[in-house]
Amino acid sequence: MDPASTGTRISADLQALGLSADASSRRLTEYSYDASNYRLTPLVVVFPRTDQDVASVAAYCHRNGLTLTARGGGTGMGGNAIGKGVVLDFSRYMDKVLDVDPEGKTALAQSGIVLTTLQREVRGATGGALTFAPDPSSQSRATLGGAIGNDACGNHSVRYGRTTDHVESLNLVTAEGLRLTALRDGLVATDPSDGAAAARAAELTAAMRELTSANLSALRTEMEQIPRQVSGYHLGKLLPENGFDVARALVGTEGTCAIVVSARVRLVTAPTRALLLCLGYRNVVDAARDVPTLLEFAPSAIEGIDERIVQTMRARRGDDSVAGLPDGNAWLYIDLDEESAVDVEQAAADLLEKLWANGRLVDGRTVPDPAQRISLWRVREDGAGLSSRLVSSEEINPEEGGHGGTYESWPGWEDSAVAPENLADYLEGFTDLLDHHGLTGVMYGHFGAGCMHVRITFDLRSAEGRAVMRAFCTDAAALVVAHGGSLSGEHGDGRARSELLPIMYSPQMISAFGDFKKIWDPTGILNPGSIVDPEPLDENLVLADVPNRRWQTSFDLGTPGVGADGQPGLDPFIHAVQGCIGVGRCRSDSGGVMCPSYRATRDEKDSTRGRARVLQEMVRTAPDIKSGWRDENSREALDLCLSCKACSTDCPVGVDMATYKSEFFSNYYRGRMRPLSHYSLGWMPAWLAVAGTLAPLINKTLSSKLSTLAAKAGGIDPRRTMPAFARRKQVRAGMVGLHTDPSADTVLFVDSFTKAFRPHVAAATANVLGSAGRTVSCEADQCCGLTWISTGQLGHARKVLARTAAALDDGTDRPIVVPEPSCAAALRKDLPELVHTDAARRVAARVRSFAVEVGHLLDDGWVPPVPLPTDVTVQTHCHEYASFGPNTQPAVLKRLGAATVHQADGCCGVAGNFGFEKGHYDVSMGVSEQALAPALRSRVADTPVLTDGFSCAMAVQHLTATDDTIPDVQSVHLAELLDPALLIPQTTQQATATHVAEQGGSI
Repeated sequence: MDPASTGTRISADLQALGLSADASSRRLTEYSYDASNYRLTPLVVVFPRTDQDVASVAAYCHRNGLTLTARGGGTGMGGNAIGKGVVLDFSRYMDKVLDVDPEGKTALAQSGIVLTTLQREVRGATGGALTFAPDPSSQSRATLGGAIGNDACGNHSVRYGRTTDHVESLNLVTAEGLRLTALRDGLVATDPSDGAAAARAAELTAAMRELTSANLSALRTEMEQIPRQVSGYHLGKLLPENGFDVARALVGTEGTCAIVVSARVRLVTAPTRALLLCLGYRNVVDAARDVPTLLEFAPSAIEGIDERIVQTMRARRGDDSVAGLPDGNAWLYIDLDEESAVDVEQAAADLLEKLWANGRLVDGRTVPDPAQRISLWRVREDGAGLSSRLVSSEEINPEEGGHGGTYESWPGWEDSAVAPENLADYLEGFTDLLDHHGLTGVMYGHFGAGCMHVRITFDLRSAEGRAVMRAFCTDAAALVVAHGGSLSGEHGDGRARSELLPIMYSPQMISAFGDFKKIWDPTGILNPGSIVDPEPLDENLVLADVPNRRWQTSFDLGTPGVGADGQPGLDPFIHAVQGCIGVGRCRSDSGGVMCPSYRATRDEKDSTRGRARVLQEMVRTAPDIKSGWRDENSREALDLCLSCKACSTDCPVGVDMATYKSEFFSNYYRGRMRPLSHYSLGWMPAWLAVAGTLAPLINKTLSSKLSTLAAKAGGIDPRRTMPAFARRKQVRAGMVGLHTDPSADTVLFVDSFTKAFRPHVAAATANVLGSAGRTVSCEADQCCGLTWISTGQLGHARKVLARTAAALDDGTDRPIVVPEPSCAAALRKDLPELVHTDAARRVAARVRSFAVEVGHLLDDGWVPPVPLPTDVTVQTHCHEYASFGPNTQPAVLKRLGAATVHQADGCCGVAGNFGFEKGHYDVSMGVSEQALAPALRSRVADTPVLTDGFSCAMAVQHLTATDDTIPDVQSVHLAELLDPALLIPQTTQQATATHVAEQGGSI
């Protein structure tokens, strides 16, 4: 029987047991990958809701000889969250905190809970006094079960150690489907009345005691030699002097011995006075040599990054994304708090003095500003993603002769560890080893714990490159062992390093590992391939054997390079969709805007990562390009993408799913009937001029019983509130005095939607520009093509944009100010990627959103004639966020005098045509509940709500019309608040002028 039929049968069996099981090809694709170099397609994915569900699945797999792999957030880099049999995803439903005990300083939580959620709930239950300490960089999407499986550590592990050090007990399901509880001093049945479980607990206990007695000498001399010895099983915890600690012995077993369904973990006191000290060095070796000095000051964190990561962050997100970083080519982040010293500031000064005396420090400074602190820590936390697609210095400075591209690095030798005092010598040898193999390593990690993360420029697409990876990893294993270290210091062994364990451990210890696995899992069904009986480290690689075909695209996704054999290099579309390496930031539930659909559904298929994996499978398995572009799995995966573009900024790798969606739909629907909304909404700019003439009739129809029929005829959900079209006299009033003027110093681009629905915004924008002494030339007859782009009608979009570029390319460098942020973003980013001309590139470089232009006006000394209220609620516009910078609007609002800016920092849910389209309404409303709806409910009366984007304004209008918990509010554009046509008291103007002068004239 073929795998698909087998999976279907297994899925049906499990569903008959009341389990949520899925064997659809799209689902299996999403779970074929994690954040590693590996790919294995499962037969079935199961989403358990209870411990008994897990037990039922395990018993079924045991009876039928099926392998079983437990999975949390899928963020592991060792390849230990994928498998060929049944995959259990705990993150969907088993994600609750079950109990918090402030007195005992413990919490009981299910395996699928995300670490930041656990920390947040613990702080809430203890008044902020306690927290869960392990904080790996992936903590916003990694789960507790994954942290236990890999023995994760985190940025503050120099003080708090590994997850091992915080586990009090583990509730388990065995390979046979029995429920046991592992304690610090033994093993018992979870339910004492369960005779079979009690008997199995006694059997396991006896076998583990016998194994320990037989290997006492090896356990005492080979285990727990350094702080970050994570490789292999933690059998030293079973020694008599360690109290036969079964719970902690099972931490780091990567789901190969038992399935952890929940855990009681120890909590620590949350620091209240943390000060970040940032240090710059010439290189990572110099930084590592100062670690012993740093440890003398009892910091809670000693973390490091190298210059390539910082360079990429600046190129992707702007210079202010790393504001506060001192000079240097490598940096250490040091956290000092009340446990470090009574006087934290003085301790920082003393530490700096001692480091200067060492003679290696290039620059150092404290970072007291909370915003800068968050920004700098994000660079470190995004290291895994940023280091995978690095921006070359030539891309930033093309005049230096570069090709203007990126280069790739990959895990493989990801997180080796040595004793902290040996780190510098190890890094010197490691650098020499990279040079010997002709490789480059991008380094970041936990310097204070001696654990170094490295992304390496392996060529995993060619057989020759894979051979180099194998040779390098083998040599690197010998090197770290020679320095008394561990192959893995945090991420586990998985498929990446298990094969190399005999280099680190004696034959006796390797045999003991095998015996321990067999005690718990005699038939070998739990996560085979990790730690014991591993497959070769260069098998099942994601990038191996992908056909390098030419996927012709409309967007400029780069040009193929030249391979070593002189043939064209990797196809740009393949390179683009392979950008996702699975770090999973798109699965975060807080911070940034990405990924709104996942946050609404909590389903992997609706994450940026899930969509990218489906596209990766498409280019891998499609029999030919034509059938590939007709791939139904890809169409379904992309359907709920809002095209918000947030992933292009928030994704550390820069995955731009909105672009890939447009490209795919352009090819998928070629020669086919499209959804009705692609005609009604996609072609809206073409018929808006006629709509203006018929505005009274259209508005009357849309407010009558005929609106439902009209909506259905256009493929629009009838529940969605429709906008009112501006009457002709309103359009004339908004555009009065606006005309083309070649001598003007600023071009005002009035887009189709502003002209048709909000012409008063155009007038307000012109008034503001005029108040700054700008002369304005109006361009109101061209289009940005956004609706055709978002619906994948790229042929017509290119024609529209080519006309627009020709009209705007007037031989000047006058700024082009666009009041609608989505149109500004389309002209800024999509125009040069679709229209491959110098004119398009020149026009794109001149485009500014209104908020960006206000910043320039302030830089030039402009004093706004109308003050902003001190409190402002602003709906973040996704496209402006992505194309002009995440902090664009909040920064300019504060400069304008808004002392408090309440940010609805997430997509509004409408997102152009998405929220109007049939089949999207529920997800759209779910997205609005992430930020916008709560912000409207908590808004103080009379606080203005800024919605520069028309879609955002429509979202506010719909919410106030349909949700009784939201008070009625009329949102406004920033230009309306600054419009000098408003009459205000002179004293208020003077107060605003004083405030702006105090801001120093820069964002």
